[in-house]
Amino acid sequence: MGVRFAKGHGTENDFVLLPDPDGLLDLTASRVRALCDRRRGIGADGVLRMLHGSDGRPGGDGWFMDYRNADGSVAEMCGNGVRVFARYLVDAGLVPAGEFVIGTRNGPRAVMVSSAGEVTVDMGSAVVQGSSTAIVAGRAFPGLVIDVGNPHLACVTDGQLSDLDLTVPPGHDPVVFPDGVNVEFVRITGADATAMRVHERGVGETRSCGTGTVAAAVAALWAGGRSTGELSVDTRGGRLRVEVEASTTRLTGPAVIVAAGELSDDWWQES
Repeated sequence: MGVRFAKGHGTENDFVLLPDPDGLLDLTASRVRALCDRRRGIGADGVLRMLHGSDGRPGGDGWFMDYRNADGSVAEMCGNGVRVFARYLVDAGLVPAGEFVIGTRNGPRAVMVSSAGEVTVDMGSAVVQGSSTAIVAGRAFPGLVIDVGNPHLACVTDGQLSDLDLTVPPGHDPVVFPDGVNVEFVRITGADATAMRVHERGVGETRSCGTGTVAAAVAALWAGGRSTGELSVDTRGGRLRVEVEASTTRLTGPAVIVAAGELSDDWWQES
């Protein structure tokens, strides 16, 4: 019998989901890379392994999101991934729609799944830790260092986002970001609206990024002299809403399950 999977996306930030309630799958980095490869696998920005148990250890109540980047590396948190994970749980009848909690490596995350298809996740606090600079094609972009459970550098710019070449990772200070960084380029488009592009560590440019959207909203608010507020953020994959409060942040947007099936056992073993 092959390995069950599903495919979903949140504003075109896409994931392979692997239901593995008892933690029996040997999910190696090479298998993650094969799954995410858009030619020899299913294709995705990352893999969401679904473990029964709130802390990543099989057993117990609740569900834990074991998230892996497309290059096979382990990540602490993924905002769009949590929303897609929650959508799957509800659609599969494993959890009733409404409010519940999903475990992540950055702690528990409360989610709300609506009947209209939108999912809201409490992302926790977004902590501004200083400033640094990203380099793209020799040009320096000053930005805020923001911890959203994983590291971000959010750079507000007046330039056209479409002009940026993000086919290679933006340069960053390895002393500030020894484990790499997600870099957002943010353009303020209205009083409570902004747009962004994002390059994710271990993945490349993605159509959207949940934690990156939160970081972009925080940077846009700070650029306007505010530390709290509600913004819409247009990513290349669609629009998300971010609420920033003194003690927490919330991310809301669509999450869609597009397919489900079974991986060939031969393919799994060869990968």
